[in-house]
Amino acid sequence: MIEKKMFINGCWEAAVSGRSRQIINPFNQKVISEVAEGGREDAQRAIAAAREAFDSGVWSNLPAAERGELLYQLAGRIAEESEALAELESLDTGKTLEESRWDMADIAGIFRFYAGLADKDGGEVIESPIPNSDSRVVREPVGVCGQISPWNYPLLQAAWKLAPALAAGCTVVVKPSEITPLTTLMITELAAKLDFPPGVINTVLGPGADVGAELAESHLVDLISFTGGIETGKTIMRAASGNVKKIALELGGKNPNIVFADADIDTAVDYALNGVFFHAGQICSAGARLMLEDSIHDGFVEQLKARMAQIRLGDGLRQGTQMGPLISQEHLSKVEKYINVAKAEGARLELGGTRPLAAELQNGFFLLPTLFTECHGDMRIVQEEVFGPVITVEKFSSEEEAVRLANGTIYGLAAGFWTSNAGRIHRVAKQLRFGTVWVNDFNVYFTQAPWGGYKQSGLGRELGRLGLEEYTEVKHIFQNYKPEPLAWFGV
Repeated sequence: MIEKKMFINGCWEAAVSGRSRQIINPFNQKVISEVAEGGREDAQRAIAAAREAFDSGVWSNLPAAERGELLYQLAGRIAEESEALAELESLDTGKTLEESRWDMADIAGIFRFYAGLADKDGGEVIESPIPNSDSRVVREPVGVCGQISPWNYPLLQAAWKLAPALAAGCTVVVKPSEITPLTTLMITELAAKLDFPPGVINTVLGPGADVGAELAESHLVDLISFTGGIETGKTIMRAASGNVKKIALELGGKNPNIVFADADIDTAVDYALNGVFFHAGQICSAGARLMLEDSIHDGFVEQLKARMAQIRLGDGLRQGTQMGPLISQEHLSKVEKYINVAKAEGARLELGGTRPLAAELQNGFFLLPTLFTECHGDMRIVQEEVFGPVITVEKFSSEEEAVRLANGTIYGLAAGFWTSNAGRIHRVAKQLRFGTVWVNDFNVYFTQAPWGGYKQSGLGRELGRLGLEEYTEVKHIFQNYKPEPLAWFGV
């Protein structure tokens, strides 16, 4: 069993309260680690360290190229330890080892990307309308950043926040999910072996109601970045109003995957599976809302059922496993409640909906891949984020109906559609109100492109150049080279 402490102001420390938390493997509920369980006082100490480090200029005043070099070094350490990180991520989350390996490759690339951007923004010169003057627009680091990452992609989501913030010159207080903190702690260990000044990176463990609330409420924090559920996001928005801090929120989605009759059906079936069942559907961009044109509905559903029935559940660390468990008993119960709600609302259960019977899966938080048909847009199972291995199927009869149904959600994170019609590609892509729209693909992202949503899916963007700009303030600098008296007052 691994014992872990928090990292504050360059030192590893236990919680002030002395409390700790056991971290379990969701495949078999075995304890894999015991970690410090921090509270508000620990968060306050970390915030104070980050504030002092930022205000001193020890990091923000460092030449941007030198900040970038440290990020390159950290990327190298991540690449060197990628297999150990992947194994730890799979132990902590239950996802397959192959998925965790993909994540680690992405994470190293994220740090390299922002390392390369660190010294690339020289500002903008604006032609001044005033004689003998010049005008410049520059970007400067926003300051102390509180960063709250979720349990489903613990290190990937932390990297999306850490890398651009550090590249911009900010100092950070990172709070991983209290149930999946291990890889965030490991990357903190890797960073601690490099020359980051004390107080630049702080990692505090503990529940959101204490540590997360302190980060959102503190007047010493300049920006709060949160990825997670919509209700928690709204709470953070209210708390952040105390000092009107900048807010970056990614609050999930209910993402339509639309298949028109002229699509490549076999490929669309394959991607419908890929869009939902990675990490047991615990993905904010999961294409759990499948929308099929009337004429292809029955055949598509039959192909989907046949493929879903063959998905191999098991230990994420075992070769051949295609889908692991859900993250916890609490979350499994939540998904099961949605299944019962769907039945009560009249959705037709085509497959799954129960826990598996295999003996080797009984100690884990498993749910069989689940398929509902005869769904419609006002059902809770269609409108609310289930976050599990569940697909709902709706029918549509025209392009206009498909767009109207797809947009009929409070969310706007991502959507995809399948067609061979070039005119339709242009029309539908323009009309869908989502931050990312995939055409003849689903659930693809890369570091260079921005990620974020419309409507109640959140505020701001991560990844790409916009992800770096989230951690900056814009300053206009005007210089008059030949000031002369105006002779206006008292003359």
